[in-house]
Amino acid sequence: MKEIFERISVRKYEDRPVEPEKAEQILRAAMAAPSAGNQQPWEFYLVTDKEKIRQLSEISPYAACAANAPMVIVPCYRTEDLRWSETVLIDLACAAENMLLEITSLGLGGVWLCAAPLEDRMTKAEAALSLPKGLRAYAVIPVGYPAESRPQQDRFDRSRIHYI
Repeated sequence: MKEIFERISVRKYEDRPVEPEKAEQILRAAMAAPSAGNQQPWEFYLVTDKEKIRQLSEISPYAACAANAPMVIVPCYRTEDLRWSETVLIDLACAAENMLLEITSLGLGGVWLCAAPLEDRMTKAEAALSLPKGLRAYAVIPVGYPAESRPQQDRFDRSRIHYI
């Protein structure tokens, strides 16, 4: 998958909406992710409302780049009726990575802005979206057509490989 080696964190976006079919494809990729016991603890909020996006851009000092994105996806997780509640953050990480790879595949850009497990960030995102009880915000992922480009840095480090 070339997207693994091409994906970068994009924080600047063109003033151009993301087509609904591309947004759906991103969410299909997210829901294709593995999860413990196939519990699929996720829910996704697709945000295009500018005021809500502004509020989400204020969940942390690092989230300001979301303010000018045409779309923000907020992956969330359920806290009730789970077989393995201790794995939800891992499950959502798999879904978020699938989303970021599909975003790249579609010629879009995005960046993973952490909410979980930082309570203050989670609470701010949940308040911005008026999430119902039993649903927690995992991350804020701005998405759009990139207004910046650069090659991905090579992170391969042979010294971290150990053969036994």
